[in-house]
Amino acid sequence: MPKLVIDIETVGENFEEMDEITKESLTHWIKRESDGEEDYKMALADLKDGLGFSPLTGKIVAIGVLDVEQNKGVVYFQAPGEKIEEFEEGAFKFKPMEEPEMLKSFWEGARSYDTFITFNGRGFDIPFIVARSATHKISISRDLMSNRYLGSQRGATHIDLFDQLTFYGSVRKKGSLHLWCRAMGIDSPKQAGINGDDVARLFKEKKFMDIARYNTRDLVATKELYERWRDYMVY
Repeated sequence: MPKLVIDIETVGENFEEMDEITKESLTHWIKRESDGEEDYKMALADLKDGLGFSPLTGKIVAIGVLDVEQNKGVVYFQAPGEKIEEFEEGAFKFKPMEEPEMLKSFWEGARSYDTFITFNGRGFDIPFIVARSATHKISISRDLMSNRYLGSQRGATHIDLFDQLTFYGSVRKKGSLHLWCRAMGIDSPKQAGINGDDVARLFKEKKFMDIARYNTRDLVATKELYERWRDYMVY
């Protein structure tokens, strides 16, 4: 069965540009729970930094996919204000486009696959993609959230390695993608000095290619981790 690895990069809205009702909706709980002005400022800063982790206050700036069998992939990425032509680099094609076009391209490509692989995709990537697709009135082509357990999934199969490696959360220490790669001797996407927390800053600095290349490292690491799980952790 053809298998596709998926990973996304996201950024949040500018908090200062939000309307007052939205600001109040986001901050009322930290006003209530903060212990003093300094505690509130710290909580507010954390909230602003985390706006990119929700499709309600964030958007997708890169969607990367990697075909497991062919070892070839594509990264769709935003590059507003820049004239970047589509190009190839190594095993990947890089295609600049806006979020709606990225989502349309993703779902169209997904039609050719029946198995999808992520790391924490059920908890982040796929719900984010689905919600942003609905925002732009784009129909999905695969049900990637039908059931958490592989044996009960219908239609498309979604192998979330975060679930599989932790036996659906049975182990106490879950581990990040970096820690699992480190333990398995796989090159971590973080070794190049960029992690997910840097994406918002890089986007503001218009370092769009840095984001796209970071996305490819996530894809490659997830693919190699999947192969290790498939070959040595599944009976």
